[in-house]
Amino acid sequence: MPSISKKGLSMPESPIRKLVPFAEKATKQGKSIYHLNIGQPDIKTPQIALDAVKNNSLEILAYTRSEGSETYRQKIADYYAKNDIHVKHDDIIVTTGGSEALLFAFGSIMDVDDEVIIPEPFYANYNGFSTASGVKVVPVISKIEDNFALPAIEEFEKLITPKTKAILICNPGNPTGYLYSKEEIKKLADIVKKHDLFLIADEVYREFAYDGAKHYSILQEEELDDYAIVIDSVSKRYSMCGARIGCLVSKNKQVIKTALKFAQARLSPPTLAQIASEAALETPQSYFDDVIEEYVERRNTLITELNKIEGVKVGNPKGAFYCIAELPIKDSDKFAQWLLEDFEVNGETIMVAPAAGFYSTPGVGLNQIRIAYVLNKESLVKSVNILKEALKVYKD
Repeated sequence: MPSISKKGLSMPESPIRKLVPFAEKATKQGKSIYHLNIGQPDIKTPQIALDAVKNNSLEILAYTRSEGSETYRQKIADYYAKNDIHVKHDDIIVTTGGSEALLFAFGSIMDVDDEVIIPEPFYANYNGFSTASGVKVVPVISKIEDNFALPAIEEFEKLITPKTKAILICNPGNPTGYLYSKEEIKKLADIVKKHDLFLIADEVYREFAYDGAKHYSILQEEELDDYAIVIDSVSKRYSMCGARIGCLVSKNKQVIKTALKFAQARLSPPTLAQIASEAALETPQSYFDDVIEEYVERRNTLITELNKIEGVKVGNPKGAFYCIAELPIKDSDKFAQWLLEDFEVNGETIMVAPAAGFYSTPGVGLNQIRIAYVLNKESLVKSVNILKEALKVYKD
């Protein structure tokens, strides 16, 4: 029998999606599930984006340019300018989601066995992208006790080797909701310039900054043009996860030239989704104002309720729509499965994401879960009550 590749065998399962079979079985058994496990917003997609697809007059659904349509990229550049980020349309490559943008970035700047330093916990799929690219993740641990703030620069410098090619951050962070300050970005800028590294920032949650804080992009940092690579996406900003449109942005011409070759190899990003995404750029500011207000209320509700549970420790997110909660249990993988298979409150249960999959350091995060507060406030209160009752009876 032919064998599977070592790379395929080492690809990690998604900590978010591997529990789906248990959820499907629970649903068939008649349980209602509150999905706290995945960042699929319940916010409506802007109507202007849906109408652009519905009302288009295309007669042939043709390829677009490999880097994305020029009109769309120009409008993306205009969007960035409104956020005090000044790039040109030819600094942008449109991708099939932020995931492909990250794969293009890894492929363009790293070879097999090269290293990327990532503060952990981090978006679980960074492990998968690294494995697919033959790249080694070198974690620098941020702690819930510090609300997942940027570790000391000395901790980064200890990890830099001749194989190190980049530092990767998610800002605001998934799964922590941490928002990096301007001062922290400047510290990272200094270290990548000092050691001649790339700084990759996944900024897909840019709009989701709370409590009066402002997002500061690495593309705003002076003297970082040759070092900075931004990963972006329409998925969360416009609640368009299914569009699968993102982009890679860099002022480094060699990075863009190289990434374009990867883009050409997969031909082009999807045409209809680009039409929707281009139209979404006309979404009024009022849409975001309402969405941010809603998420702040949801965050406050969730954190307040979680803090009422004895033995639970929770980070306080300043952006995105996730938080990490530390529970008085030993193994959140088993706990999450048990919630779906063996527990309910009045026919209802919850689905959470075990946090160990958001780390690359073995044995870390085993008693933590990630919660996505993408449900309405009433559902969040019910969900936390289910968690509270579950912890009363759960035995490791």
